[in-house]
Amino acid sequence: MRFILDTNILCSALMVPGGLPDRLYLAWRDRLFTLLTSDEQLEEFRRVTRYPRIRARIEPSAAGTLHNELQHLAVVLQDLPPVEVSPDPWDNYLLSMAQVGKADFLVTADKRHVLALKAFGPTKIVTARQMLEELGRV
Repeated sequence: MRFILDTNILCSALMVPGGLPDRLYLAWRDRLFTLLTSDEQLEEFRRVTRYPRIRARIEPSAAGTLHNELQHLAVVLQDLPPVEVSPDPWDNYLLSMAQVGKADFLVTADKRHVLALKAFGPTKIVTARQMLEELGRV
């Protein structure tokens, strides 16, 4: 299975050890699925983890480690086509990743914009809890 973990899920995994996003991250590390990312997401992750309110909750070394894991262990998608579907234009790159990477699932905590779509083509858009239930890890 091919997954995309929204940046909010990746940051939450670092903020709440043992929480649902962290358990999903660990499932990836256990190779239960292939994780897709992109240069756009790597840049967003780097930017977001430097915000003062986020940096206060995430050790810079932990953010650096996760960033390196994403670069070297995930499938980094290139040449994302423009997609204009999400009400929040900053989320469209996730949908482009889903399309290019043929993702089975896009996991997010963004209820207002991304989760509201429910699917994008064949990609199901779900919460961390729903994904862990699908993996039998709740």
